Amino acid sequence: MPITLQQPVAACPLCGSPRHTLFDTRVLHGYELTNRLCQACGLVFLSPRMSEEQLAHFYAEEYRDLYHQVKEPRAEDLAVQTARANHLLDLVRRQGVAQLQAHLDIGCSTGILLNTFKSQFGDRATGIELDEAHRAYAQNHGITVYPALVDLPGENEKQFDLVSLIHVLEHLPDPLQTLISLRSRWMATGGWLMLEVPNLYCHDSFEVAHLTSFSPATLSAMVEQAGFTVVRLAKHGQPRSDLLPLYLTLLARPATASPSTPQPIHREAGVHLKRQTGLACRRLITRLAPSRAWKAV
Repeated sequence: MPITLQQPVAACPLCGSPRHTLFDTRVLHGYELTNRLCQACGLVFLSPRMSEEQLAHFYAEEYRDLYHQVKEPRAEDLAVQTARANHLLDLVRRQGVAQLQAHLDIGCSTGILLNTFKSQFGDRATGIELDEAHRAYAQNHGITVYPALVDLPGENEKQFDLVSLIHVLEHLPDPLQTLISLRSRWMATGGWLMLEVPNLYCHDSFEVAHLTSFSPATLSAMVEQAGFTVVRLAKHGQPRSDLLPLYLTLLARPATASPSTPQPIHREAGVHLKRQTGLACRRLITRLAPSRAWKAV
């Protein structure tokens, strides 16, 4: 099945507005990518994009080949995942999380994040991973992994006091509804949500697989619209950089009272300028301190 980007996105994935304008266009891996800017809230999203059927095939059959040239986990990927997992564990501990009973990681890849947290908290680790080779790797390292969230047994409902999506939310066709479903069906009362995404204002961001590009403001708004309260939002570069805020890591908890109607979303202004400024700063820092701007992992 060839990759085609022909599915238009009529309404903003965050606020539902039909008002959006051209933000960026480029060719990557032979595909013309068009990202648009919502005029109502400031979210940047890919349109047109693959259909959901094409996306499922893409991640199952073509994603690893396109980005890594091989399907099996590579040593460099395992090193990055290990360093990232250690950084996220440190962030969670510094937030004061002392114990966890059950951890669900959506897009768990090789299961390194789950095993890192399990070694600290002794929690029950469960993963969701579409890719067969990476799912097998995680299973061979003691993790219970399902191909999709719909395969998760019903007895796990309301059991997970940590749900994580690390470099996953930007890939989802409907990130808002996914977060709402996770909160309402799978998270334990008082549980934690942990997200990490590329930072629109420093990361390259735009890829055929990135359906949404988040800024700190739009990531926070997405989480709040899904019925969570943001506890912490960190901008950082770990494990890739000591200086560049390439990534956004967010910790949140279910709001004590979920709104019966969506709350108004304040429009983020100056998105073009913020991205241009951020990328200019990245170029300058890279030139002045290349070894700290980009670390060897």
